[in-house]
Amino acid sequence: MELTVENLYKNYGQKVALKGVSFVLGQGVYGLLGPNGSGKSTLMNILTGNVRATSGTVFWNGQNIAEMGKDYRKILGYVPQQQALYPDFTGMRFLSYIATLQGLKSKEAKERTSYALDVVELSHVSSKKIRSYSGGMKQRLLIAQAILTDPKVLIMDEPTAGLDPKQRVLMRNLIVEIASDKVVLIATHVVSDIEWISKEILLLKEGSLIQKGNRDLLIRSIQEKIETSSKRNKKNVDLEDIYLYYFGE
Repeated sequence: MELTVENLYKNYGQKVALKGVSFVLGQGVYGLLGPNGSGKSTLMNILTGNVRATSGTVFWNGQNIAEMGKDYRKILGYVPQQQALYPDFTGMRFLSYIATLQGLKSKEAKERTSYALDVVELSHVSSKKIRSYSGGMKQRLLIAQAILTDPKVLIMDEPTAGLDPKQRVLMRNLIVEIASDKVVLIATHVVSDIEWISKEILLLKEGSLIQKGNRDLLIRSIQEKIETSSKRNKKNVDLEDIYLYYFGE
């Protein structure tokens, strides 16, 4: 199980959004960390097949995803940053609609819809209209639609946007629960979303991948520099410091 990104470039006219980005992801949760405008959403859109790269290739288990077509979409789940939901649909109807679009047969669609609602803890409101859902419920419904087909690749773009601290904790716990047999990539600028659940963290700045590693490795890589400049004790250096060091925000 391996998602490989090789030398991705993406240009929008004269603007270069991605500059030779390369990495390999195996099973587990990965964080893509960077400020707004760093290229995160562009990268997400390329990985989900919504945007074509100017150059470079994405492979799933050695196969070019552009050549896989529908076969890649079958193993892909996507949680978009924007809540593209139908307010007059109930939660159950929305997921049933998505299941139909995904080509699931009636029996399988019913089973997967019930499973997804249960996993995201929305079964008790599945008959209520989406317009009555809280922001956290809507985000969980987006996750439910993304896992309907039990995807092997799960791409999440700012999954906790607009959520309060308690809801973010619940969302992180949910992601860990469903990630046991998947490649999960979470794009965010909120350090706490990915600090403790990520196998590795990728730092993206101005379209370039500037660093990659687990939390402890990233901290060790610049710990002495941070301590020297701020005169802080070693025990106080954390991923927030890493963010500030690289992105200055």
